[in-house]
Amino acid sequence: MKATRNFVDKIKPNFEKGGKFEKLHSTFDAFETFLFVPNTVTHKGSHIRDVIDLKRTMSVVIFALLPALLFGMFNVGLQHFRVFGEINISDPYTFDLIWKCFWFGFLKVLPIIIVSYVVGLGIEFIFAQLRGHEVNEGFLVTGFLIPLVMPVDVPLWMVAVATAFAVIIGKEVFGGTGMNIFNPALLARAFIFFAYTPYISGDKVWVAGLNKAPEGIVDSYSGATPLADITNALTEGAHMVDWSNGTSPMNWFIGTIPGSIGETSTLAILLGAIVLLITGVASWRIMLSVFAGGYLTGLLFNAIGLNAAMDMPAYYHLMIGGFAFGAVFMATDPVTGSQTNTGKWIYGFFIGVLAVLLRVVNPGYPEGMMLSILFMNAMAPLIDHYVVQANVNRRKKRLKTAVK
Repeated sequence: MKATRNFVDKIKPNFEKGGKFEKLHSTFDAFETFLFVPNTVTHKGSHIRDVIDLKRTMSVVIFALLPALLFGMFNVGLQHFRVFGEINISDPYTFDLIWKCFWFGFLKVLPIIIVSYVVGLGIEFIFAQLRGHEVNEGFLVTGFLIPLVMPVDVPLWMVAVATAFAVIIGKEVFGGTGMNIFNPALLARAFIFFAYTPYISGDKVWVAGLNKAPEGIVDSYSGATPLADITNALTEGAHMVDWSNGTSPMNWFIGTIPGSIGETSTLAILLGAIVLLITGVASWRIMLSVFAGGYLTGLLFNAIGLNAAMDMPAYYHLMIGGFAFGAVFMATDPVTGSQTNTGKWIYGFFIGVLAVLLRVVNPGYPEGMMLSILFMNAMAPLIDHYVVQANVNRRKKRLKTAVK
């Protein structure tokens, strides 16, 4: 590392004021601070009072996302080969089968990751150069999250447009990392959901190659997610959800079901949650309250029992769709979530409540997690305001009592 440090110090004057490449100072600074801990202090936006800086914190989050990404790549291949009859559900998971599925998924997912980072970082670098500011660190995680919340067959140009929308409208117009109101990765997904709904809400996009599969294969394999099964039950007025598509709660927990790339495996997501909690990067209050809110709301609807979605076991909600992924990686965003400890409990609890509520009463949008987090992102400052105000009022009352 000493040789690298010497090399960086040698070329650094070229990128400083008066140097040959002074206009590229922000770009050089981004690479230097990625390699070495900077000796500067953040004066506004998100900052950390600790021995590590924001880039290292973002690196921890990326490390925590790896289990979901790696399993997602494997599952992309698994679902594809099951559609085309090359793998049966009863086949044992040998090394050759695992590698075959993973390699196929790797080749499918990698272009989405590349597009996300190229477009997002490109915009970040342009804005930094125009403003003469340092490059924000936030997109290190956002660029990783965007592919994980996408269906594998989403067109790459849509990923590019959605990423550009998320970075420009979701971050840069507010001032960059630490100043944004909404989670940028969820804004990218929301953009595609509202602008190109069939590509992210229909059954056909959840399995790689299903759109191009022979007609007979499509008829014999729906590629439906558990949430799609709930939608079918609600629209048909059925009293029970039909789970006869070969999936089970164990499949949902492990993740061998169709779905967005990184959201299917609750197990892989929980491994990432352990990393975030041990390192203290994510709030355990938010995580726990999201799951508690979702589970208790599910129990409440069990008691009401007006439709098939209300009647299904409450814990099902915690394993299907993007609930677990949202609770662990999206709701815990330190920028867009509540900052006070009490506020974190309230913020997380209502995310879980709203996610389940949307699922059971709205057949047109069975997911719910994306919109519930975005809505609570908007409510987070208000929650913190009233929490702080309540503390101030309590102290005033104590002061008055002491004076008397």
